[in-house]
Amino acid sequence: QVQLVESGGGLVQAGGSLRLSCAASGGTFSRSAMGWFRQAPGKEREFVAGISPSGSSINYIDSVKGRFTISRDNAKKTVYLQMNSLKPEDTAVYYCMTKRNPFADKGTRAEWHDDWGQGTQVTVSS
Repeated sequence: QVQLVESGGGLVQAGGSLRLSCAASGGTFSRSAMGWFRQAPGKEREFVAGISPSGSSINYIDSVKGRFTISRDNAKKTVYLQMNSLKPEDTAVYYCMTKRNPFADKGTRAEWHDDWGQGTQVTVSS
């Protein structure tokens, strides 16, 4: 079982940038695909980006393509989300999660573990 702790959120103006980090402990981080999710007030949690264990395969939802970059450092057991050109609609609590298979795509809900952490709040002001 991998324990995950997200950090790096904050308040930023539209057009600004933030870099989120997700530190893992325990489990088999280097063999797990990882993903970033977000949940805005009143909305369901949504997949944002995924990365394969080696980092060679990456997927994004359309709304963040060209603005967000997911990466990982297996030696540090950390996955990152660099967010540039932030928009007010990016405001949400951001979570990371491990996947039950090595594929970077969104997949189904059952393919992701569900022991969610507290996440990190990202607020983008207009």
